[in-house]
Amino acid sequence: MAFKIRVLAFNEGEQIPKRHTCDGENLSPTIEWEDAPPGTRSFALVVDDPDAPSGVWTHWILWDIPGSEHGLAEGFLPGRIGTSGTNDFGDEGYGGPCPPKGHGPHRYFFKLYALDTSRLMLHEGSDRHGIDKGLRGHDLAEAWAMGTYERS
Repeated sequence: MAFKIRVLAFNEGEQIPKRHTCDGENLSPTIEWEDAPPGTRSFALVVDDPDAPSGVWTHWILWDIPGSEHGLAEGFLPGRIGTSGTNDFGDEGYGGPCPPKGHGPHRYFFKLYALDTSRLMLHEGSDRHGIDKGLRGHDLAEAWAMGTYERS
């Protein structure tokens, strides 16, 4: 079986519901995963937009999710589980899709990493550079799901 992630709010490649964006309630969607590889001790999650005008924009960073977990509930708040990083909005936790109006559809990747360690040696609030560095040498597998969003 292959390591898989599902975002319950939308099907692969479909539009992310407004509820989960800056135009709605800005709530993180429910995420589930299965079939992590043997040896998985924790997970890390990164949500980003590679279509942002200034380059890849990071919307959510979360690590040290226990290997026994199989999902995150809608409306996840920092401190519930794992360790939250700082997204490119300057906040800890989830920041929903919010592309510039008229910029066309953007893709949002929900990337889950299965890790061989129970704890990444990162400070709470670390940014994308920090998580990318922390993942090196610990990534057993990666699963991702993609949704789109466009503001008119």
